[in-house]
Amino acid sequence: MIPGDTPVTRAWVLHPDISTDRGRREPAPALDEAVALAAALPGLKVVGAEVVRLAKAQPGLLFGSGKIAELGDRLAAEEIELVLIDGPVTPVQQRNLERKWKVKILDRTGLILEIFADRARTREGVLQVELAALSYQRTRLVRAWTHLERQRGGLGFVGGPGETQIEADRRAIDEAIARIRRQLGKVVKTRELHRAARKKVPFPIVALVGYTNAGKSTLFNRLTGAQVIAEDMLFATLDPTMRGVRLPSGREIILSDTVGFISDLPTQLVAAFRATLEEVLEADLILHVRDISHAETEDQAADVAAILSDLGIGAATPQFELWNKIDLLSASNRSPLLARASREDGVYPISALTGEGLEPLLVAVSAALEEHKTEQRLRLPFAAGKRRAWLHEQGVVEAETQTDDGFELDVRWTPRQEKRFRDI
Repeated sequence: MIPGDTPVTRAWVLHPDISTDRGRREPAPALDEAVALAAALPGLKVVGAEVVRLAKAQPGLLFGSGKIAELGDRLAAEEIELVLIDGPVTPVQQRNLERKWKVKILDRTGLILEIFADRARTREGVLQVELAALSYQRTRLVRAWTHLERQRGGLGFVGGPGETQIEADRRAIDEAIARIRRQLGKVVKTRELHRAARKKVPFPIVALVGYTNAGKSTLFNRLTGAQVIAEDMLFATLDPTMRGVRLPSGREIILSDTVGFISDLPTQLVAAFRATLEEVLEADLILHVRDISHAETEDQAADVAAILSDLGIGAATPQFELWNKIDLLSASNRSPLLARASREDGVYPISALTGEGLEPLLVAVSAALEEHKTEQRLRLPFAAGKRRAWLHEQGVVEAETQTDDGFELDVRWTPRQEKRFRDI
């Protein structure tokens, strides 16, 4: 298809600012993020955006009758086809608003699912998005759902060519979920084989994590020389990418770039992408990349910490905070921030774009991976050839003697290597 032939959907973004909401965010930056999310989805043209202040959410329509009439007039005048509501919308609210305004409604979860569906490239990524979308649609059976065998990216919430609208019941969705889980199981087995192969490589894994658009892919490209998509766009990176990197000390590591986190990430996606984030679960060091120039950088850092906790990543895995985009700071903000960073352990101000601050960071990464080594004597029977070969591959064997029963080996290794040896 010629790019110019892609239909454009006129969209309006609403951020409900509900005063009784415990998890209430600052409305202005929240609206900006919602608009950026919409801009990340091809085929949408955001015509307007606004914050709608509410004392409380109305059960049937979310907004009050007066506000619905006011917004309805505006949407009609602007010929809006899609309204993006930055927050949760119940199936009943969605159905009623669509009837009132004669437009399609998409809530925050639906929009994020659309973006993920458009960006997924690997077989596992596509299956995980479809699984998450089906789980989401299963809760919204008051309206028809869209079959996922589509001719374009995206899930069909927005509409477009090549889609088939069908009326689906719970049994049909459950059957589709079961089918995708079977397919996903096969893909996961392949990833497990790859992971097992990586364990044989004597290189530690360093994972980049952070809020979406924090600059992870820009940093990844600078350190590896790769050409991973690095755009000023939310969720520019979806599928994980891994590359080998030689540090200035000569130490080799595997660097992993991961999907960006975001506040109110759909729970379906947290579960579905657990396998995609397994590089983080197995990382020897986590580099948390923060956009330190962003107005909500502290809230974004808290969101990332919460998701890491949900994934089961605790204090046992060492973490560094990289305060990225210092090149965007004004002189008045830069000096006190650099002074504050110097007083905090594990914090490194950097600019992935200019390379500033990367040298001391890489020195610190090398030092963090130089774990304390201990010496130990092992006795292996002749039948343990696989474990003996692994020890030699790791370069931890100091001396070896053949005995009547097998081999006696003097090894010098790190706790990480010892743990991996015990798992063989």
